[in-house]
Amino acid sequence: MRLYKNLGSILLILLLLASCGSSENEMTLTGNVEGLKKGTLLLQKIEDTLLVTVDSVTVFGDSHFSFSETVKSPEIYYLYVRLENGNLLDTRIPFFAEASPINIETTLKNFAIDAKITGSKNQELLASFKAITQRYTDKNLEYIVEGFKVSPEDDSLKAVIEQNRIRLKQREYLAAVTYAMQHPDDEVAPYLMLSQPYEGNIKYLDTVYNSLTKRIKESGYGEELNDYIKLRKE
Repeated sequence: MRLYKNLGSILLILLLLASCGSSENEMTLTGNVEGLKKGTLLLQKIEDTLLVTVDSVTVFGDSHFSFSETVKSPEIYYLYVRLENGNLLDTRIPFFAEASPINIETTLKNFAIDAKITGSKNQELLASFKAITQRYTDKNLEYIVEGFKVSPEDDSLKAVIEQNRIRLKQREYLAAVTYAMQHPDDEVAPYLMLSQPYEGNIKYLDTVYNSLTKRIKESGYGEELNDYIKLRKE
């Protein structure tokens, strides 16, 4: 009898430990898609370079939704919609998922543009970075428009415009390096280095990685950045 009691106690302890472990890494995603009457919301992420659906919820009448997902390390997830007729919207809402209550409010008409995301610290930091670097995006568009206006025979002017675009990309990359180093204890720092289209000097990657805290170095994006640096050095 005592053996059964002991076994029961051990099982109860194990269940409690498992429950605590999962709640520590649990993201509760709630929100509303105004205008969505019938359809399926898909929660997606990148796994081994492929975009996969990790969960889904059917909407029928009530456009509010809720997901519960284990997020061991903060990373980018996507919210996507499949309409009643099976068609998918051509836009996704990317957001920084992490173990906290996160809310997304948007509309079906302007699904990605109208999205308001709250509850994720890394998402807030990423949004701040994008606001800071919006001027680089705007300037790049100006250069592209200038390029279209240049005569096809005017190679010298086209070369000047291209050099201006290259220097602009370099300045934007340095802005990302600076921002990452200002947030060494946030997962957004290694993510920015991995997501930049411009391949900067390896010394910048090293500098950012070495500035990261131990916790961030051991995060998913921290380990990816370390692997990327090793690959670049080969």
